[in-house]
Amino acid sequence: MASPTIPAKLQPILTQLVFRIESVLNARNYKYILLNVPNQKIDQIIKLLPGIKSPTLLPLAQEGWSSLHSVVAEEDFWNVINDLKKAGAEGILVSSIEKMVR
Repeated sequence: MASPTIPAKLQPILTQLVFRIESVLNARNYKYILLNVPNQKIDQIIKLLPGIKSPTLLPLAQEGWSSLHSVVAEEDFWNVINDLKKAGAEGILVSSIEKMVR
């Protein structure tokens, strides 16, 4: 909560600053993952990915395969990765998230 002594004309700047800081702090709790999946296992693997709304699915150049992109909470990361590998996911790439706007 902002101090009541902050002038009203500065409130929009403070609100914007808080929003930006929160987006950086939110990102620290998540990882962005990309993985290759056989098309016949897409539904099974999607059920393993919590994501924010829904994973992104893109076809690969190799027929019968797709690339899935999702966000995983840091606290669930290793369990989710193990489950994905057991379900047939390959080529799993993990990236930090710089900012995350919700």
